[in-house]
Amino acid sequence: MINQTVEEAMPMWTCPKCKREFKNTNQDHYCSEAPKTIAEYIAMQDEALQPRLQTIYETLKAALPDVQEKLSWQMPTFWKGRNLIHFAAFKNHISIFPGGEATTVFADKLTNYKTSKGVIQLQHKQELPLALLTELAQWCHEKYAK
Repeated sequence: MINQTVEEAMPMWTCPKCKREFKNTNQDHYCSEAPKTIAEYIAMQDEALQPRLQTIYETLKAALPDVQEKLSWQMPTFWKGRNLIHFAAFKNHISIFPGGEATTVFADKLTNYKTSKGVIQLQHKQELPLALLTELAQWCHEKYAK
């Protein structure tokens, strides 16, 4: 009798580019070196998503002109003494990470979006809420900037 766990019995997916193995088929990952700038991050994403990501980046940058840009947890991040707000691309959505309190404070304005504590999901088919992103970014700056 063979004693295999369910995980051992499940086949792994191998990325055709880098040959790394993952539990999920078409798992998002960086085949090459991780990006070092927000521009590199955007350029590494699916070509169809790049304009949306660029628009989000430009909106947040305009709302937060005096903060540092960096990658934190491999996500584009705006920082001033601490991480203020992040964004990241996923298969079916772009997530905005303004922190747990923000999703509570802005709950009435987030009814059209899937949210969880500190995360707002913008589905690819949804129009980008640029005014809301600006307001969120400015709130994060006022609340968290050091």
